[in-house]
Amino acid sequence: MATTTSRLLNLLSLLQTRRDWPGTVLAERLAISRRTVRRDIDRLREMGYRIQATMGPDGGYRLDAGSELPPLLFDDEQVVALTVALQAATVIGAGLEDAALQALTTVRQVMPARLRHRVDQLEFTAVPRPGDGPPSPVSPQVLVALSSAVRAREVLRFDYASHRPDSDAPGAPRRAEPHHLVTSHGRWYLVAWDLGHEDWRVFRADRISPRTPTGPRFAPREIPGGSVQDYVSARFKGSDQAETWPCVGTVILHRPADAVMPFAGDGTVEALGPRRCRYTVGSWSWIALASSLNRFDTAITVISPPQLTEAFAELAARNTATATGRP
Repeated sequence: MATTTSRLLNLLSLLQTRRDWPGTVLAERLAISRRTVRRDIDRLREMGYRIQATMGPDGGYRLDAGSELPPLLFDDEQVVALTVALQAATVIGAGLEDAALQALTTVRQVMPARLRHRVDQLEFTAVPRPGDGPPSPVSPQVLVALSSAVRAREVLRFDYASHRPDSDAPGAPRRAEPHHLVTSHGRWYLVAWDLGHEDWRVFRADRISPRTPTGPRFAPREIPGGSVQDYVSARFKGSDQAETWPCVGTVILHRPADAVMPFAGDGTVEALGPRRCRYTVGSWSWIALASSLNRFDTAITVISPPQLTEAFAELAARNTATATGRP
Protein backbone atom coordinates (compact mmCIF):
# COMPACT_ATOMS: atom_id res chain seq x y z
CA MET A 1 0.00 0.00 0.00
CA ALA A 2 1.27 3.43 -0.90
CA THR A 3 2.32 5.75 1.90
CA THR A 4 0.43 8.96 2.54
CA THR A 5 3.29 11.04 1.15
CA SER A 6 3.55 9.08 -2.10
CA ARG A 7 -0.23 9.09 -2.45
CA LEU A 8 -0.32 12.88 -2.06
CA LEU A 9 2.45 13.17 -4.63
CA ASN A 10 0.53 11.05 -7.12
CA LEU A 11 -2.67 12.99 -6.46
CA LEU A 12 -0.93 16.32 -6.98
CA SER A 13 0.69 15.07 -10.19
CA LEU A 14 -2.73 14.12 -11.55
CA LEU A 15 -4.24 17.48 -10.62
CA GLN A 16 -1.41 19.24 -12.48
CA THR A 17 -1.96 17.35 -15.74
CA ARG A 18 -5.49 18.53 -16.54
CA ARG A 19 -7.94 21.18 -15.35
CA ASP A 20 -10.83 19.14 -13.88
CA TRP A 21 -10.79 15.70 -12.28
CA PRO A 22 -14.00 13.90 -11.25
CA GLY A 23 -13.67 12.43 -7.77
CA THR A 24 -14.48 8.90 -8.94
CA VAL A 25 -11.79 9.02 -11.59
CA LEU A 26 -9.19 10.16 -9.07
CA ALA A 27 -10.21 7.34 -6.73
CA GLU A 28 -9.89 4.78 -9.52
CA ARG A 29 -6.52 6.09 -10.71
CA LEU A 30 -5.10 6.07 -7.18
CA ALA A 31 -6.84 2.84 -6.12
CA ILE A 32 -8.34 4.48 -3.05
CA SER A 33 -11.82 5.40 -1.86
CA ARG A 34 -13.66 8.66 -2.57
CA ARG A 35 -13.45 9.40 1.16
CA THR A 36 -9.64 9.07 1.08
CA VAL A 37 -9.52 11.37 -1.95
CA ARG A 38 -11.45 14.01 0.00
CA ARG A 39 -9.10 13.69 3.01
CA ASP A 40 -6.03 13.96 0.76
CA ILE A 41 -7.49 17.02 -0.96
CA ASP A 42 -7.93 18.63 2.47
CA ARG A 43 -4.30 17.83 3.33
CA LEU A 44 -3.08 19.50 0.13
CA ARG A 45 -5.22 22.55 0.88
CA GLU A 46 -3.65 22.80 4.34
CA MET A 47 -0.24 22.75 2.65
CA GLY A 48 -1.17 25.79 0.58
CA TYR A 49 -2.48 24.33 -2.67
CA ARG A 50 -5.62 26.04 -3.95
CA ILE A 51 -7.89 23.17 -4.98
CA GLN A 52 -11.42 24.10 -5.96
CA ALA A 53 -14.39 21.76 -5.85
CA THR A 54 -16.18 21.54 -9.21
CA MET A 55 -19.89 21.09 -9.72
CA GLY A 56 -21.48 18.27 -11.63
CA PRO A 57 -23.24 14.93 -11.16
CA ASP A 58 -20.00 13.29 -10.03
CA GLY A 59 -18.30 16.27 -8.40
CA GLY A 60 -14.61 16.85 -8.81
CA TYR A 61 -11.57 19.00 -8.17
CA ARG A 62 -9.50 21.64 -9.92
CA LEU A 63 -6.01 22.89 -9.04
CA ASP A 64 -5.76 26.69 -9.26
CA ALA A 65 -2.75 28.95 -8.98
CA GLY A 66 -2.15 30.16 -5.43
CA SER A 67 -1.14 33.53 -4.07
CA GLU A 68 1.87 31.98 -2.29
CA LEU A 69 4.30 29.27 -3.30
CA PRO A 70 3.31 26.07 -1.45
CA PRO A 71 5.68 23.17 -0.83
CA LEU A 72 6.66 21.62 -4.17
CA LEU A 73 6.33 17.88 -4.61
CA PHE A 74 8.24 16.10 -7.36
CA ASP A 75 8.74 12.47 -8.21
CA ASP A 76 12.27 11.08 -8.58
CA GLU A 77 12.58 11.69 -12.32
CA GLN A 78 11.28 15.24 -12.01
CA VAL A 79 13.85 16.00 -9.30
CA VAL A 80 16.66 14.69 -11.50
CA ALA A 81 15.39 16.69 -14.50
CA LEU A 82 15.08 19.85 -12.42
CA THR A 83 18.57 19.43 -11.00
CA VAL A 84 20.13 18.87 -14.42
CA ALA A 85 18.38 21.98 -15.77
CA LEU A 86 19.61 24.09 -12.86
CA GLN A 87 23.12 22.69 -13.16
CA ALA A 88 23.13 23.57 -16.88
CA ALA A 89 21.96 27.10 -16.11
CA THR A 90 24.96 27.61 -13.83
CA VAL A 91 27.45 26.97 -16.65
CA ILE A 92 25.87 28.01 -19.97
CA GLY A 93 26.09 31.72 -19.24
CA ALA A 94 22.47 32.77 -19.59
CA GLY A 95 22.75 35.53 -16.99
CA LEU A 96 21.02 33.54 -14.24
CA GLU A 97 24.03 31.64 -12.90
CA ASP A 98 23.91 32.91 -9.30
CA ALA A 99 20.16 32.37 -8.94
CA ALA A 100 20.43 28.91 -10.51
CA LEU A 101 23.29 27.95 -8.18
CA GLN A 102 21.31 29.05 -5.12
CA ALA A 103 18.26 27.12 -6.30
CA LEU A 104 20.39 24.05 -7.03
CA THR A 105 21.89 24.20 -3.53
CA THR A 106 18.43 24.50 -1.96
CA VAL A 107 17.03 21.58 -3.95
CA ARG A 108 20.02 19.38 -3.20
CA GLN A 109 19.78 20.04 0.55
CA VAL A 110 16.21 18.75 0.78
CA MET A 111 16.38 15.79 -1.60
CA PRO A 112 16.63 12.23 -0.24
CA ALA A 113 20.04 10.59 -0.10
CA ARG A 114 19.19 8.17 -2.93
CA LEU A 115 18.41 11.08 -5.27
CA ARG A 116 21.42 13.08 -4.13
CA HIS A 117 23.62 10.15 -5.10
CA ARG A 118 22.01 9.93 -8.57
CA VAL A 119 22.34 13.64 -9.16
CA ASP A 120 25.97 13.72 -8.01
CA GLN A 121 26.79 11.17 -10.71
CA LEU A 122 25.60 13.57 -13.41
CA GLU A 123 28.46 15.66 -14.70
CA PHE A 124 28.61 17.47 -18.01
CA THR A 125 30.43 20.31 -19.70
CA ALA A 126 28.76 23.05 -21.71
CA VAL A 127 30.62 23.55 -24.98
CA PRO A 128 29.82 26.83 -26.78
CA ARG A 129 29.27 26.91 -30.51
CA PRO A 130 32.47 27.76 -32.44
CA GLY A 131 32.65 31.50 -32.97
CA ASP A 132 30.49 32.35 -29.96
CA GLY A 133 31.67 35.22 -27.84
CA PRO A 134 31.63 35.18 -24.04
CA PRO A 135 28.24 34.76 -22.34
CA SER A 136 26.27 37.97 -21.94
CA PRO A 137 24.53 38.23 -18.56
CA VAL A 138 21.07 39.80 -18.49
CA SER A 139 19.36 40.84 -15.29
CA PRO A 140 16.20 38.90 -14.41
CA GLN A 141 14.37 42.23 -14.22
CA VAL A 142 15.11 42.91 -17.89
CA LEU A 143 14.07 39.39 -18.90
CA VAL A 144 10.80 39.74 -16.99
CA ALA A 145 10.14 43.15 -18.55
CA LEU A 146 10.77 41.84 -22.06
CA SER A 147 8.71 38.70 -21.54
CA SER A 148 5.85 40.71 -20.03
CA ALA A 149 5.76 43.02 -23.05
CA VAL A 150 5.74 40.00 -25.36
CA ARG A 151 2.84 38.37 -23.52
CA ALA A 152 0.85 41.60 -23.24
CA ARG A 153 1.48 42.51 -26.90
CA GLU A 154 2.51 46.02 -25.87
CA VAL A 155 4.93 48.24 -27.77
CA LEU A 156 8.29 48.24 -26.00
CA ARG A 157 10.21 51.48 -25.49
CA PHE A 158 13.89 50.96 -24.75
CA ASP A 159 17.43 52.24 -25.09
CA TYR A 160 19.76 50.04 -27.11
CA ALA A 161 23.44 50.22 -26.21
CA SER A 162 26.10 50.56 -28.86
CA HIS A 163 27.79 47.37 -30.03
CA ARG A 164 31.16 49.08 -29.75
CA PRO A 165 33.08 47.69 -26.74
CA ASP A 166 34.69 51.08 -26.05
CA SER A 167 31.39 52.95 -25.93
CA ASP A 168 29.08 53.39 -22.94
CA ALA A 169 26.57 55.44 -24.91
CA PRO A 170 22.98 54.30 -24.35
CA GLY A 171 22.11 54.63 -28.02
CA ALA A 172 19.02 56.17 -29.53
CA PRO A 173 15.63 55.32 -27.99
CA ARG A 174 13.85 52.55 -29.88
CA ARG A 175 10.24 51.48 -30.26
CA ALA A 176 9.40 47.94 -31.29
CA GLU A 177 6.65 45.36 -31.20
CA PRO A 178 8.14 42.48 -29.16
CA HIS A 179 7.16 39.05 -30.45
CA HIS A 180 9.55 36.46 -29.00
CA LEU A 181 12.20 36.19 -26.27
CA VAL A 182 14.85 33.71 -27.37
CA THR A 183 17.89 32.19 -25.68
CA SER A 184 20.70 30.65 -27.70
CA HIS A 185 24.21 29.60 -26.67
CA GLY A 186 24.38 31.69 -23.52
CA ARG A 187 22.77 34.83 -24.95
CA TRP A 188 19.25 36.23 -24.80
CA TYR A 189 17.63 37.87 -27.82
CA LEU A 190 14.42 39.77 -28.48
CA VAL A 191 12.77 39.19 -31.85
CA ALA A 192 10.70 42.27 -32.62
CA TRP A 193 9.24 44.45 -35.35
CA ASP A 194 11.25 47.68 -35.26
CA LEU A 195 8.76 50.53 -35.69
CA GLY A 196 11.50 52.99 -36.60
CA HIS A 197 12.93 50.87 -39.43
CA GLU A 198 9.66 49.09 -40.28
CA ASP A 199 11.42 45.73 -40.39
CA TRP A 200 12.13 42.69 -38.27
CA ARG A 201 15.11 42.87 -35.94
CA VAL A 202 16.90 40.53 -33.52
CA PHE A 203 18.05 42.59 -30.51
CA ARG A 204 20.55 41.37 -27.95
CA ALA A 205 18.82 41.53 -24.59
CA ASP A 206 21.98 42.47 -22.70
CA ARG A 207 22.03 45.75 -24.63
CA ILE A 208 18.38 46.59 -23.91
CA SER A 209 17.34 49.02 -21.17
CA PRO A 210 13.53 48.99 -21.07
CA ARG A 211 11.68 52.25 -20.55
CA THR A 212 8.40 52.67 -18.71
CA PRO A 213 5.60 52.79 -19.37
CA THR A 214 5.20 50.51 -22.35
CA GLY A 215 3.32 51.70 -25.41
CA PRO A 216 -0.07 50.72 -26.81
CA ARG A 217 -1.14 47.18 -27.62
CA PHE A 218 -0.50 45.84 -31.11
CA ALA A 219 -1.83 43.06 -33.32
CA PRO A 220 0.65 40.17 -33.69
CA ARG A 221 2.50 39.94 -36.99
CA GLU A 222 3.51 36.70 -38.66
CA ILE A 223 7.18 35.97 -38.22
CA PRO A 224 9.05 35.53 -41.55
CA GLY A 225 8.85 31.88 -42.50
CA GLY A 226 6.29 31.23 -39.76
CA SER A 227 8.81 29.88 -37.24
CA VAL A 228 10.83 31.96 -34.79
CA GLN A 229 13.43 29.16 -34.52
CA ASP A 230 13.99 29.11 -38.29
CA TYR A 231 14.01 32.91 -38.52
CA VAL A 232 16.59 33.38 -35.75
CA SER A 233 18.72 30.54 -37.11
CA ALA A 234 18.61 32.17 -40.54
CA ARG A 235 19.68 35.53 -39.14
CA PHE A 236 22.60 33.90 -37.33
CA LYS A 237 23.65 32.51 -40.71
CA GLY A 238 23.43 35.94 -42.31
CA SER A 239 20.21 35.25 -44.22
CA ASP A 240 17.16 37.51 -44.04
CA GLN A 241 14.44 34.91 -44.44
CA ALA A 242 15.08 31.19 -45.05
CA GLU A 243 17.17 29.07 -42.73
CA THR A 244 19.92 28.69 -45.31
CA TRP A 245 23.32 30.23 -45.80
CA PRO A 246 23.24 33.21 -48.15
CA CYS A 247 26.33 31.90 -49.97
CA VAL A 248 26.41 28.23 -50.98
CA GLY A 249 29.05 26.68 -53.22
CA THR A 250 30.11 23.30 -54.57
CA VAL A 251 33.74 22.22 -54.96
CA ILE A 252 35.78 19.10 -55.57
CA LEU A 253 38.23 18.36 -52.77
CA HIS A 254 41.18 16.11 -53.57
CA ARG A 255 40.74 14.13 -50.41
CA PRO A 256 38.78 10.93 -49.67
CA ALA A 257 35.18 11.44 -48.60
CA ASP A 258 35.74 9.68 -45.27
CA ALA A 259 38.53 12.17 -44.46
CA VAL A 260 36.25 15.15 -45.19
CA MET A 261 33.08 13.84 -43.57
CA PRO A 262 34.09 14.41 -39.91
CA PHE A 263 34.68 18.10 -40.65
CA ALA A 264 31.81 18.68 -43.09
CA GLY A 265 29.53 20.44 -40.59
CA ASP A 266 26.17 21.06 -42.22
CA GLY A 267 27.62 20.53 -45.72
CA THR A 268 27.09 17.46 -47.91
CA VAL A 269 29.84 15.13 -49.10
CA GLU A 270 29.70 12.81 -52.13
CA ALA A 271 32.51 10.37 -52.88
CA LEU A 272 34.03 10.61 -56.38
CA GLY A 273 36.42 7.73 -56.03
CA PRO A 274 39.04 6.78 -53.48
CA ARG A 275 40.84 10.16 -53.48
CA ARG A 276 38.26 12.82 -54.37
CA CYS A 277 34.86 14.03 -53.21
CA ARG A 278 32.25 16.65 -54.05
CA TYR A 279 31.52 19.01 -51.18
CA THR A 280 28.60 21.48 -51.00
CA VAL A 281 28.55 23.91 -48.10
CA GLY A 282 27.46 27.43 -47.20
CA SER A 283 28.67 30.46 -45.27
CA TRP A 284 27.68 34.03 -44.57
CA SER A 285 29.95 35.48 -47.31
CA TRP A 286 31.87 34.21 -50.32
CA ILE A 287 35.22 35.20 -48.84
CA ALA A 288 34.35 33.37 -45.61
CA LEU A 289 33.33 30.30 -47.62
CA ALA A 290 36.54 30.28 -49.65
CA SER A 291 38.62 30.75 -46.52
CA SER A 292 36.86 27.87 -44.71
CA LEU A 293 37.51 25.47 -47.60
CA ASN A 294 41.27 25.98 -47.25
CA ARG A 295 41.15 24.22 -43.90
CA PHE A 296 41.13 20.89 -45.76
CA ASP A 297 44.71 21.61 -46.90
CA THR A 298 44.26 20.18 -50.39
CA ALA A 299 43.74 21.15 -54.01
CA ILE A 300 40.29 22.59 -54.68
CA THR A 301 38.30 22.74 -57.92
CA VAL A 302 35.32 25.08 -57.91
CA ILE A 303 32.20 23.66 -59.54
CA SER A 304 29.83 26.56 -58.83
CA PRO A 305 29.04 29.39 -58.59
CA PRO A 306 31.37 31.95 -60.23
CA GLN A 307 31.22 34.13 -57.09
CA LEU A 308 33.17 31.46 -55.21
CA THR A 309 35.94 31.48 -57.84
CA GLU A 310 36.11 35.27 -57.56
CA ALA A 311 36.29 34.99 -53.77
CA PHE A 312 39.32 32.65 -54.05
CA ALA A 313 41.00 35.23 -56.30
CA GLU A 314 40.29 38.04 -53.83
CA LEU A 315 41.52 35.90 -50.95
CA ALA A 316 44.70 35.05 -52.86
CA ALA A 317 45.38 38.74 -53.46
CA ARG A 318 44.90 39.53 -49.79
CA ASN A 319 47.18 36.68 -48.73
CA THR A 320 49.84 37.76 -51.20
CA ALA A 321 49.74 41.27 -49.81
CA THR A 322 50.06 39.92 -46.30
CA ALA A 323 52.96 37.65 -47.22
CA THR A 324 54.90 40.42 -48.99
CA GLY A 325 54.15 43.03 -46.36
CA ARG A 326 52.25 45.30 -48.74
CA PRO A 327 49.16 47.11 -47.35
